Amino acid sequence: MAAIQQPAPKAGKKPRTRKHSFHLDMTPMVDLAFLLLTFFMLTTTLAKPRVMQLTMPVPDKTEPFLVASHGAMTIVLGKNHQMHYYFGLNAPADPTVAVPPLHTTDFKAKGIRQVLLAFRRQEPKGVILIKSGSAAVYRDMVDILDEMSITDQQKYALTDLSAADRQLLAANGKE
Repeated sequence: MAAIQQPAPKAGKKPRTRKHSFHLDMTPMVDLAFLLLTFFMLTTTLAKPRVMQLTMPVPDKTEPFLVASHGAMTIVLGKNHQMHYYFGLNAPADPTVAVPPLHTTDFKAKGIRQVLLAFRRQEPKGVILIKSGSAAVYRDMVDILDEMSITDQQKYALTDLSAADRQLLAANGKE
């Protein structure tokens, strides 16, 4: 604590008023500061990382999941943050199914979100197949998964780009 030290008066001289040196002990205040700092550090909540919940089904090797052509939409992620989509399935081996027309869009306000909302209104139980092209970047995959969450799509799947899709992209000059 604070202590004032006074020298003993010398014999025979008149005591004079002297300026006394003042010493303040800072130890209790430093202890209090560290206790408060520790308290606030331990009781605060740090920023929690935000993650998207993605539920992946257990793969069934015996019976693969079949998608109907009329209730499907395929999105192929391409270069320059663009994506190409078509409705239905691209099955060139089946002569009864015509080659679907390929459309191109991006992540702007009137881009893929409007397409997804229109597809959901038309096919509430539809399945969206997401395929990543060779020039796609990771950010595009995260953005399309965000769009699936925003538009509240119930069924979507991440699949590999097939040879038929590569041919369709090459035929339209998109790859």
